Amino acid sequence: MSNTKNVIVAQSGGPTSAINASLAGVLQGVIDSSEYSVCYGAVNGIMGVLGENYLDLTKKAGENEGFIDVLKKTPAMYLGSCRFKLSDYKDDDSQYAFIFSQFEKLNIGAFFYIGGNDSMDTVLKLSEYAKRIGSDVRIIGIPKTIDNDLCVTDHTPGFGSAAKYIATSVLEIAHDTAIYPIKSVTIAEIMGRDAGWLTASAALARNEYTKAPHLIYLPEVSFDKEAFLDDVRRELEANDNVVIAVSEGIRDKDGNYITASESAIDSFGHQQLSGAGKALEFLIKENIEVKARSIEVNILQRCAAHCLSATDIDESFKLGQKAVELAGNGETGCMVVLTRLSNSPYTVEYGFESIKNIANEVKAVPREWINEAGNDIKEELVEYLKPLIQGEVLVEYKDGLPRYADII
Repeated sequence: MSNTKNVIVAQSGGPTSAINASLAGVLQGVIDSSEYSVCYGAVNGIMGVLGENYLDLTKKAGENEGFIDVLKKTPAMYLGSCRFKLSDYKDDDSQYAFIFSQFEKLNIGAFFYIGGNDSMDTVLKLSEYAKRIGSDVRIIGIPKTIDNDLCVTDHTPGFGSAAKYIATSVLEIAHDTAIYPIKSVTIAEIMGRDAGWLTASAALARNEYTKAPHLIYLPEVSFDKEAFLDDVRRELEANDNVVIAVSEGIRDKDGNYITASESAIDSFGHQQLSGAGKALEFLIKENIEVKARSIEVNILQRCAAHCLSATDIDESFKLGQKAVELAGNGETGCMVVLTRLSNSPYTVEYGFESIKNIANEVKAVPREWINEAGNDIKEELVEYLKPLIQGEVLVEYKDGLPRYADII
């Protein structure tokens, strides 16, 4: 009788174009491993474990030739997601007792959770509970988030592809706005609640013939409306068409978001943000006689698999494989991380870090990488971003549209 154990993998939080590449990496890692037999996928994150809703991914891969390769290039989350906050086990451990009873029932040796900040909170809690009860189940986090705001790791899977999409879109906006010889302002609102990494990537659109975006505003710097209007007026003196990139999470000197819903709060206590671009559009219209419009990129930047970064997909897959390797080596209570060794040539190494140094923390854009006026980024940040959008991924097409893995 085999002594090998099985694993459970789940996905949580917001989708990206690369999170399924990490899932594919875990699945491939299990298939190649001598430590594990079956890779179960929990449907809708930790809620899938609580609801005993699983898929046998090993069987799926065995019955569908090329499944792993297609999965690598499929956007969003194949297993579905959730935004579910586990209770504090010190107050009520009933959820934890059930989860670990499931681990025992399915002969689980490792649990992998792919997600961002809130997901790493779940990894931390499960790790602490496992230690408390003396469980040998390995609990490992695998990073993902287009926001690029997880600490310790150099960057997060999903960010590179989203950055490539944003830079491409802003370049196309520059072409669109340049056709008319009239004064205009176009504002692109880009996701980023507390960290402006993705908005900063708009700067990669700049080339030998366009300076767009002409202005960039990140949540790391207090936003001043009068200074903003002065910036716009100055740019309009030099350019007919001004393109502006702005993070959804920009806030004033008192820390108040420019636009936020007072009543819409998610389970992790985050205010629901919307409309920063529209607010700035109205501000310009009320104070400057110029054509102004705003574009809320919204969910389009999360799952644009037609604009994948090959670097992003390759690293995401390898991080999934690395997680399986770490679990097999006995590591637990950690997250797999990337360490950058060089920008040129771009090289990274794969490792891990204790989850207690990552969960519930946010990595902001360093202030020294933002210009003094707070309306643009510096070359150091551009050089950091460039390698992450390199390379194109060949996506298979069917009837003129991308061929993705099915939606379960």
